[in-house]
Amino acid sequence: MACAASPSPLPVATLPARRRSTTAAVPACHYPPSSRLSRRSWLLSGNAPGARLRAEASKADPVEESLAAAPPPNAPSEPLPRPRTSTWNWKGYNIRYQYAGTSGPALVLIHGFGANSDHWRKNIPVLATENRVYAIDLIGYGYSDKPNPREFEESFYTFETWGEQLNKFCAEVVKSDAFFICNSIGGLVGLQAAVMEPQTCKGIVLLDISLRMLHISKQPWYGKPFIRSFQNLLRNTVVGKLFFNAVATPESVKNILSQCYHDTSAVTDELVQFILQPGLDPGAVDVFLEFICYSGGPLPEDLLPMVKCPVLVAWGEKDPWEPVELGRAYGSFDAVEDFVVLPNVGHCPQDEAPQLVNPLVESFVKLHS
Repeated sequence: MACAASPSPLPVATLPARRRSTTAAVPACHYPPSSRLSRRSWLLSGNAPGARLRAEASKADPVEESLAAAPPPNAPSEPLPRPRTSTWNWKGYNIRYQYAGTSGPALVLIHGFGANSDHWRKNIPVLATENRVYAIDLIGYGYSDKPNPREFEESFYTFETWGEQLNKFCAEVVKSDAFFICNSIGGLVGLQAAVMEPQTCKGIVLLDISLRMLHISKQPWYGKPFIRSFQNLLRNTVVGKLFFNAVATPESVKNILSQCYHDTSAVTDELVQFILQPGLDPGAVDVFLEFICYSGGPLPEDLLPMVKCPVLVAWGEKDPWEPVELGRAYGSFDAVEDFVVLPNVGHCPQDEAPQLVNPLVESFVKLHS
């Protein structure tokens, strides 16, 4: 998840309106992907393999029901691949990841701030039917190690660190190039990794990528000294730990998730525990405070011009933290093939509306494999 912030518009007017925005429900087309325009339309038409998207995410139908729907009579029923959990050693740190699937293109799923690979539990089994799927806990999050940031001379919890981790994960665990499927700040991680080692990334799906509204460059000049003072207060006094203790409770986590999910029925007790439990590990408070004080580093608009692989941007129409109106600006970058609006969905569409996200990912991967 990303931290909430008051919107500060991106320079939309300076970006040429080169692409159209579409919603997840698109009329069927009947041409093959023979040109860039037709490839984008084919991806969303319903004719691309796996691209039968529901017209909208209905609040009346729980997400769990859409995944567990009974097959038609006499239809062959095969169980979905079951994710397994393993640990990878990176620079002496234990990194937890989940994986499923034995053949097909490789997909690496990258979570957002405060989350972990369990946030992809509704996606891994479905995507693994035709792909090799991996979901990683970034260092500092989930059940991966959480080294104390004060032990390093330079900033450790940065997109450069996570980008390096992701590329090394592909080299040592995945053992091939891969598609990066990313949510929120995970989108910055995927973009950073793709810029650092272009040969590793075959394509990127960005789900409600963080706009980084608290970035220092997006603050007025008169506010920057106050931001630095506040960050120092959080890092170096008891105020930071008191703030974390207030947030790291089941009630607070549920309230935060209910803000960013449009369909609050998807905010289950199980989801709350998936997010909260690893956040209670020793060291989690230091990582939390370090990142919310991380107001430097790259922005999406810095990285997108340097990306060489195809990018698909999808955005929850009802995201209250990263407004879709600001996100549309990213659809105008050359690497971005299309900008897809996911109707009636909030900030974490992979969990709130997997029935929309999974087919979109499958189609994008098949299109570029």
